[in-house]
Order: sequence, then C-alpha cells, then structure tokens
Amino acid sequence: MRSLVTERPPKPIIPKPIIAIRNIWKTYAMGEAEVRALRGVSLTIDRGDFVAIMGDSGSGKSTMMNILGCLDVPSKGWFWLDGVDVRGLDEVALSQVRSRKIGFVFQSYNLIPRTTALANVELPLAYAGVRPKERRARAVAALEAVCLEARLDHLPSEMSGGQQQRVAVARAIVTNPSMILADEPTGNLDTAAAEDVMAIFNRLNAEGRTVVLITHEADIAQFAKRVIRLRDGEIVEDRRQAAVEGLPPRLAESSTIRTAGATS
Repeated sequence: MRSLVTERPPKPIIPKPIIAIRNIWKTYAMGEAEVRALRGVSLTIDRGDFVAIMGDSGSGKSTMMNILGCLDVPSKGWFWLDGVDVRGLDEVALSQVRSRKIGFVFQSYNLIPRTTALANVELPLAYAGVRPKERRARAVAALEAVCLEARLDHLPSEMSGGQQQRVAVARAIVTNPSMILADEPTGNLDTAAAEDVMAIFNRLNAEGRTVVLITHEADIAQFAKRVIRLRDGEIVEDRRQAAVEGLPPRLAESSTIRTAGATS
C-alpha cells in the first residue's frame, strides 16, 4: 500500500555571504579623547560581487579596510568572513584567516625588491607549505592570468608601476582566496596603467571572484557593481550599479557595444 506521507523537499542551499558585519564600532584613544572611526556600520557583501568602498580622508574607509582584512578588530559588533566568526580570534588565528581567505593588493605593491616576479608570487604558497613544483606551476599560472608570462624572471626595478601592480594581483590570487581586498590599487598609477589593472579586476570578477576595492577615485569606483560611500564613520550611500550575478559595468557595456556592432 502506497504511503500517504510525502517526503519534505530538501531545503535550498543558500550560499553564505563573503562578508557580514553588524553594528561595527571602532574607537581609538587619542590622548584623553576618543575618536570614533566607525559608528555602528552594518554591511553584507555577497559572493561574486565587486564592491567599491569610497570616502574622503577621515571617513573611516581605511579603518573599514583594516577590519575587513582582519588586520584590526572592531571595538564592538559582529563580523563574519566567509562564514567564520572572527570575533575573539587571537592573532595566530587571524593570521591564518588572512592567508587562507583574503588576497591583498596594496597601493605601494609591497613586492620584495631583489626578488623576481615569479618568486614574489610564490611567496604566499611557500608560507603555506606548498611543494616547490606545485608552487612554481601555480605562480606561473597566476602571472599568465595578469598577462605577465614574459616577465617571470624580472625584478620589480625592471618593471613599470603597472606591471608591478599586476605582479601584486597575481600574488593575491595565487592562493585562490575567497576575496580580493584591494586598497587604493591605482593610487600610484597613471591613467593607462590604472585602466589595465582595473580591466584585470573586471576579468577576475567575471570569472566569479569577489573583489572589494577601497578607493577615493570616482572614476575607479565606476568599475564596481556596487558603490558604498562612508562619511564620518557611517554609510551614507549604498548604490548598486550592476547585478551580483552579472558582468561588471564596464564589461557589460563593452559586451553590449560588440553585440550591437555585430547586429547592425
């Protein structure tokens, strides 16, 4: 006899956001005074998004970057990174979270001067204990991804600023992190080099990587799918420019232009 009891359908698997922060405060002591760098900020960043966080000097964006990158801890509030509750983690645990889940790109590149591009990109894998043969293969692939396969054996001093920043991007992605966190990555670059670096971020995001960009430049923020603006430690604007699942705006525009040209 057929049972009248039907099985319940399985619950859908909803991916956890890369970033979830709730009521984050950060207070610094300046002598006898207190400076509130962040004031009750709440924010969620979905996997696969491309977010630009903007703000003038003193807005709190650098503090936000340090907290999102697990380089600093909030004074109070809740913070989850890729499903990990980072509250109360000690420095060793925070270091492990940083190395496994975040790829950093800084304004000043932070490359080792007397070390080749390949060795600079291999470095995070060496710290992680990856074997030399695999380490080299992954570093070469990362440099190929940023179009620097011809510069493997070049020192930073033998490369332009834009090329050095692309090495830094390769180093950031070689560990396959959950998120790329870029702090003013075009700040030291001319317009053409900045466009090249942002085109790489576009492509990485189109491939599914989450990118969070700290910038004060409005033209750079236009590359992102979502723009968040801070002022006096609070979010004053949260504007979406493209869907999380879609292409970054500049790629979407160029794709539309190509399609229109092909059909005209």
